[in-house]
Amino acid sequence: MQILMLNTWYIVLFVLSLLIFSFIHYVYRWRNPKCNGGKLPPGSMGLPFIGETIQFFIPNNSLDTPIFFKKRLSRYGSVFKTSLIFHKVVVSLDPDFNHFIFQQERKTVQLWYMDAFWDVFGKTVETSADLYILKYFRNCLLNQFGIEAIKEKLLPKIEVQADRYLRTWSAQSSVEVEASITRMVFDLTAKHLFHYDPMDTNMGNVFADFFDSVMTVPINIPGTTYHKCMKNKKKAIQLMKDILQERRNSTEKKGDFLDQVIEDMKTMEFITEDFVVYFIFAILLASFVSISTALTLAFSLLTDHPAVVTELLEEQENLAKSKGNPDSPLTWDEYKSMTFMTQVIHETLRMSNMLPGMLRKVIKDVHVNGYTIPKGWTIMLVPSAVHMNPKKFPDPHIFNPWRWSDIGGTNAPSIDYIPFGGGLRHCVGAEFSKTVMAIFIRALITKFSWTKIKGGNAYRNPALSFGRSGFHVKISERDQIKN
Repeated sequence: MQILMLNTWYIVLFVLSLLIFSFIHYVYRWRNPKCNGGKLPPGSMGLPFIGETIQFFIPNNSLDTPIFFKKRLSRYGSVFKTSLIFHKVVVSLDPDFNHFIFQQERKTVQLWYMDAFWDVFGKTVETSADLYILKYFRNCLLNQFGIEAIKEKLLPKIEVQADRYLRTWSAQSSVEVEASITRMVFDLTAKHLFHYDPMDTNMGNVFADFFDSVMTVPINIPGTTYHKCMKNKKKAIQLMKDILQERRNSTEKKGDFLDQVIEDMKTMEFITEDFVVYFIFAILLASFVSISTALTLAFSLLTDHPAVVTELLEEQENLAKSKGNPDSPLTWDEYKSMTFMTQVIHETLRMSNMLPGMLRKVIKDVHVNGYTIPKGWTIMLVPSAVHMNPKKFPDPHIFNPWRWSDIGGTNAPSIDYIPFGGGLRHCVGAEFSKTVMAIFIRALITKFSWTKIKGGNAYRNPALSFGRSGFHVKISERDQIKN
């Protein structure tokens, strides 16, 4: 009996030792990942499985570069390794490294989104890895949202839309700025893409539910929020498919993006129904998320900086004097002449840095600066670290549009200023985004006045956020203001 018990203890001790050894070996392998014979950047992989995800999501109480990045910058330098949301990541806070990675698009890296967003928009978007398809859709977007399209069609529409929404909001006791601007940008973009009717409440509610829920899915972990998002996704996708099918069966032409791709579907096999639907959703999400967040920040910054508003008004007064008819629609040349407005837009985009980082998936080992980044890893380029660098932008925490006069007028440096990415993936809608922001601000300051009610304190969470309270203002038409 004693021998049996002794043997049992030996077995238990052996199993425990094996488990402990296996765990220690796993931790060692986790902390020292393989690098195919090369050398990884310095850094820490954090805890097994979760890595440094918890530290990454600690909110930052300002617009500054998040503490997560600043601490590792001082410890490891401007390029370091970590693990976030179950992914091995190399983070870059270095503009030269960022520029190099932008040039590696389709060579050693490709665009990538977190898994939850990949699931939401479907694996169909992977087809965009084909250079021919990428060029096709870039040309489509340029036709619909490029400079020529803005000149010929969009500029007056944006002006009318901004004025109409501001007047509607002025009749309300208060508006939450980000939600209101999001709806305005969505209506404008969706109408241009597929002739969306804002008065169709059923369609509007379906799209609104989907986009509200998709923004609450930070990671691919099953749960109530994730499943709600996927449920809303199915409704929105089916609605978009119904719209596409109805348009394909109709002989009426509306001259929008949907007409263009439906015609091309007849001769280009890669343009499938699913691809068209997911691509439209990607455009909608990219447009209203980026523009609405940046424009809300601009609204908040202008509220706190009346001197900037004064100079903007002076520029608009001078522009009005030069126009033959002050009430005539804004022309492209007049828009491009608004130098200080452009500086305000540049400064807002410099400070907004809406997403914590731009992601690239490594598809072939990357060799740079003596380091090797293995295939399968993720690279995160952090715009806030570049835009808030005091060596490039003195007093970076201060909203100072005048700094752009010293930088070189309205021409932003490409390496040190990347709000729209770079390389092949430089955002096709960059000019559209800046135009919407400028025209909205112009309408706001020249025809309306506003009073802050509550909120408006921007911080990083880790994406740009205005918190649960949002940013609420009371908007009034100028002729209603008593001196």
